[in-house]
Amino acid sequence: MKHIVEAGYDVIAERYVDWSAQITDDPRLRYLAEFDERLPDGAKVLELGCGAGVPCGRKLAERHDLLGVDLSRRQVELARANVPGARFEKADMTALDLPEGEFDGIAAFYSILHVPRAEQPALLAKIAGWLKPGGLFLASLGTGTPDVTETWLGVDMFFGSNTPEQNRALIAEHLELVVDDLVTMHEPGPVAFHWVLARKG
Repeated sequence: MKHIVEAGYDVIAERYVDWSAQITDDPRLRYLAEFDERLPDGAKVLELGCGAGVPCGRKLAERHDLLGVDLSRRQVELARANVPGARFEKADMTALDLPEGEFDGIAAFYSILHVPRAEQPALLAKIAGWLKPGGLFLASLGTGTPDVTETWLGVDMFFGSNTPEQNRALIAEHLELVVDDLVTMHEPGPVAFHWVLARKG
């Protein structure tokens, strides 16, 4: 499935930036602000599925030490050009080997829903391990889409997500939920996402 995601975003990288910027009720900047204001200046932040680095990576890099990773080589190229003050690497988030307790914050905007559902519990456990005590995890998760490959923005794309109840249970195994919101936005059709902000004890 991952080669589908990688190949798809390599093709639509620029198109995706333009398309997503036209979604007028996308709440990610609101949640990003809440995440950002809870972090100290110079925090070490990891963004999983950083895309082209805009708008979230650029904002985070203004006052934090940002590392962004993405499966798509083209997305990483764009991110490096768009946000020269941060570091970006091509990588599969589920295969990352990072030190325990390395980050003050980890964010994943519309990216974990490209990971097969069966792999999401292990990924969430890894994320918790990468956080420092008191560290924060912000993510927009899906709301229960069966693993599926479909045509999206003109390319084949893989999606999969657990239900909000499953998301809550998986996160609660490792982290304390601070924000737990179901939000519908329009792409232009209505699509619901499960926004979570969680803290490591």
